[in-house]
Parts: sequence; structure tokens; C-alpha cells
Amino acid sequence: MKVAVLGFGTVGQGVYEMLHHAKGLEAGPVLVRPGKKDADFKVTTIEAITGDPSVDAVVEVLGGIEPACSWVSAALKAKKHVVTANKALVAAHGPELAALARENGVALLFSAACGGGVPFLHNLALACQSDEVLSVGGILNGTTNYMLDAMQSRGADYADVLKDAQALGYAEADPTADVSGLDALRKIMLACAVAFEKLPCEGLYHEGIVDLAAEDVRDFQSMGYTCRLVAKGGPVDDTVFAFVEPTLVPASAAECAVKDNYNLARYEAKCAGDIVLIGQGAGRFPTASAVLRDLSDVLSGQRMMMPQGCVRVTADCTGCGHPYYVRLPKAFAAQLPCDEVKEDGDIARVITKSITVKEMHDLAAQLRQQGAQVFFAGIEE
Repeated sequence: MKVAVLGFGTVGQGVYEMLHHAKGLEAGPVLVRPGKKDADFKVTTIEAITGDPSVDAVVEVLGGIEPACSWVSAALKAKKHVVTANKALVAAHGPELAALARENGVALLFSAACGGGVPFLHNLALACQSDEVLSVGGILNGTTNYMLDAMQSRGADYADVLKDAQALGYAEADPTADVSGLDALRKIMLACAVAFEKLPCEGLYHEGIVDLAAEDVRDFQSMGYTCRLVAKGGPVDDTVFAFVEPTLVPASAAECAVKDNYNLARYEAKCAGDIVLIGQGAGRFPTASAVLRDLSDVLSGQRMMMPQGCVRVTADCTGCGHPYYVRLPKAFAAQLPCDEVKEDGDIARVITKSITVKEMHDLAAQLRQQGAQVFFAGIEE
């Protein structure tokens, strides 16, 4: 099967290199921007790929919504199988692209969009064929896990570990999607779509690690907690809940063992129980390996990862809750449902009563509108 690649950045180069050694696969043309064509295998128009009858499949590793959506649509209409690592694209247009693939009798697979080298969506899709999945989630962003691990193991400041992450290639020049929790949110959206046939598009909540300070780390470590950015999703009535937030976990939690830029993806199934997968969640070859895994699945006859009956829904996060650790100016603490309060000068550190995810995220938004600087993390009970 001859495979074209859209994009020749970090992951695209990894895919192209791995194609030369993969069984049953052959490297085809690579689409690059005009002015970047410096080799015969590179092309500068999507038509050079969609119009090439020797190309059987297309790998999209451009990122972003456009032109990725237009080019993937063109490839599907040209009856080329498509494998993508683009979580933003699938979160925004997955059901429509899957319908287009079905209409043209070709595959659309996207396990590389969630978990990097960790075969999370791959195994989740298989589990759904024979078992009932009850929940999905985990540590789904390697950049923030590296940063949190560094802050807690070295006592480093947020700004310093972000610079380190960028120097190592874990974080982009603009790290907003990672550190805000948006990247992990898109991944839990895809997991919900695969597991529950529901793609949540509204009613979602995500909190990142931008407001975490070294003083916060020292405080919750003194209480025996480790902080990780955790995504969670699951069915509720005729919809799903889905959210991302910093979470304080005890030393016995599996998340504590996830170091550096690794991911931990998990799902609970009715019969199989709790399944936990750990591995590198980002980078050239971890992500490229997931792309190649999907291409091998296409060779073996797999065509779809997005369920045919998948519908867009509004998430409902009113039924899931827990206590929260909150750091904020002392003058604002009375607005929280406090269970414990520690004061340090003008700062209050609060353990709240158990409240819902929606309530806490809405409260934080209101406090920030009033000018308060807030860090909060769920406490795993």
C-alpha cells in the first residue's frame, strides 16, 4: 500500500522514515508548502496526491483545522484511505469525515490523535466490540506531565520548566493548547466518541496548569499529594460527562508513577475491569508509530474508528464532583464552600466541601472576573 504524507514536520518526518521499513507499506509523495520542495518525493499541491492513482492511503500530520479538513476531504473523495494524528480536526469534524469515508468505501483512523505511542483509542475501539466501557480518561498530555513532574521533583518554577519543555521539543513556541488543558480535552472528546458513540462539543470544562506556583507544589506535597493533569469522561443518561483539570492524587495512585513526558491512558470495562496503558505520549517516533499502527490496521481490513451512530452532544458535568484544593487571595475565600482554610498573609489555601465539576469551574471563572488569581485542583478521594 503506497502512502502519501501531508506535512513534513517532526511527526511527518518520522512517518516517512518508518514507511521505508514497514511491512506491506511503501512511502509515496509528501505534501509541503510552496518553496519547501527540495527533493523529488515532495509535492506542493493536494491534487498531486489525490490525482495519483498509485497512492492508496494518505497520512495527515499537519495539525489545525484548515487546510487539513479540506485536504482530508479531498483525499477521501478520491477514495484514498486516511490516517490522521490531528485531534483538533477529528474533534471538530470527525462524524462528517467518517461519513465521507463510508460513502467512498475507504478508511478513516485516528488513534495517533490521542496518546501518541500509547495504543489507547486502538484498544478502546476493540474493547467496545465485545465489552461495555464504563469510563475513560487519564494523563493525556505529555508536555504538562513533564512540567508537573519537573516542578514536583526538582522544586522548579513554572516559567523555568516551560522553557525546558520547549527546549526539549515537548512544548510548542505557543504552548497554550497544552498548558490550558485544551489539548487533553480534545483527546477525551475523541475517547468519548469511540467508547460511547457521543462526541461532546458543549458543556465541557478544562483547567490547565498556568496558575500553578512552586508554593502550591510545596503545600500539597506536604499533605502527601502529587499533582497530575487528568482527563475524565463517561456516560450519564443520554449524554456524557467530560472534563480536564489538575488533580491531586495519593502516593498509591498509578498516576504518581508517570514521569517525564509519558502518558497514562485508562478505561474501565464492565467485564475486563480497569485497563491502564502507559507510554510516551508525544514526539516524532511515538506518534509516528501510532500512525503506522493505523496503516497496518487498514491493510488488515479495519476501516472505521468513529462509530457510525456517533452524535454530537452537550456534556453534563453536574453529576460528578469531589473536594477541591484552591489557592486564592484571602479576601475571596468566603465565596467558596470551605471545609478547611489555611491562611498565609494575603493568601488562603482552601479544601472545599465536595462540589460538582461544573460548580468549581464556574466559581473559578467568577472569581477571576473579579480579579482574583486562582489555582485549583480536584482531590481524588
